[in-house]
Amino acid sequence: MERNINLNDKSSASQAKQILAYLQQGNRITGIEALNLFGCFRLPARISDLREEGIDIKDEYVTTPTGKRVKSYWIQTI
Repeated sequence: MERNINLNDKSSASQAKQILAYLQQGNRITGIEALNLFGCFRLPARISDLREEGIDIKDEYVTTPTGKRVKSYWIQTI
């Protein structure tokens, strides 16, 4: 059986690290911000990767100025 190889693994890992660093600085992030800042089209997948590593990332739906509801992610700081 042939193994599927994901050529984006390194890119995904790099994006996850960048997103984690951004969140650790006290920032929140939405999908459009992830795309603009890090070229990340799949923020929920990167958040899932980070959660699998044990990072406690909070999320909630927020309404944009145009009225669209999107998820915002952050790390709770004390």
